[in-house]
Amino acid sequence: MSEPLDDQLVEAASAPDVRRAVAAILRESHDAARARIVRRLDAGGEGVEVARLYSAAADDLLTALWRFTTDTLYPAANPSEAERLSLIAVGGYGRGVLAPFSDLDLLFLRPWKPIPRTEQVIEFMLYVLWDLGVKVGQSARSLDECLSLARSDMTVRTALLEARPLIGDEKLAAEFIDKFRSQVVKADPRPFIAAKLEERDIRHQKSGAVRYRVEPNVKDGKGGLRDLNTLFWIARSLAPDSPLGARVMDGLLTARERRTFEESFDFLWRVRAHLHLTAGRPEEKLTFDLQPEVARRMGWRGRGDEPAVERFMRRYFLVARDVGALTRAMSAKLESRQQKS
Repeated sequence: MSEPLDDQLVEAASAPDVRRAVAAILRESHDAARARIVRRLDAGGEGVEVARLYSAAADDLLTALWRFTTDTLYPAANPSEAERLSLIAVGGYGRGVLAPFSDLDLLFLRPWKPIPRTEQVIEFMLYVLWDLGVKVGQSARSLDECLSLARSDMTVRTALLEARPLIGDEKLAAEFIDKFRSQVVKADPRPFIAAKLEERDIRHQKSGAVRYRVEPNVKDGKGGLRDLNTLFWIARSLAPDSPLGARVMDGLLTARERRTFEESFDFLWRVRAHLHLTAGRPEEKLTFDLQPEVARRMGWRGRGDEPAVERFMRRYFLVARDVGALTRAMSAKLESRQQKS
């Protein structure tokens, strides 16, 4: 965020309704950033590029709100050990990718038990985000609580595999990530891998265990983004210090499969961004009524007797097929390494 924005926020501290004033300033800036991203997408921006731009816009929003809350509203000139606090992006947001209406998954990390000032900071930030209409998945935990939960809860471990410090106490965040990664490295990876693959199977059953559904779920359906995310998570569990699990992915997939992975990931993210914007909400199902507009926005044109929407959906199903092939290839490699039964 620019310095003038921070100056505006400082002035908002003297407003009759501080929260409302802060929300109004942030809304104007954030809406302008999101409008620029839409223009980039409409101009042919790639899916992952746009997803990263949405994530960066959220980073800017949270950073400005954090600075105002901790420096102006609830300042601590010489914070005690107990007042240390870090804001960490987790889940998909931690990976640095967001769809237009994605939730923001946040971890407020503290060293020990909560104290009044840290509770005030967290409460004010969350209220402003809710005022802005931002959907937040948040937790406030101590370092030890995070490590303990990550040992027993595979969902928490998955979210923390993507942990990315945003702002706050850098030493606290670094200590947590070092300890968490060390814990993951020492753990037997097989239960986690089995849990992720079982989650995938259950998800497929819920969304329809058919790869070529006429109204596919771009996020959770068979051959969708979550299947690729599952491969990311498995890779990160085997090499938590490797960005995006690249070191493991390179060993489990051929160069051609890696290209297919990247191309599929980008295509599905582009579809998802256009789908959200077409629906005006976090819609993940590519329904009949939305398919023609998404196809048009993505630049598909009819050819001969074949309408644009049919050409687009054929491409979608080819990508879904490729995602299935990648899952099978990676599973086979894991079995050969005895990391999966």
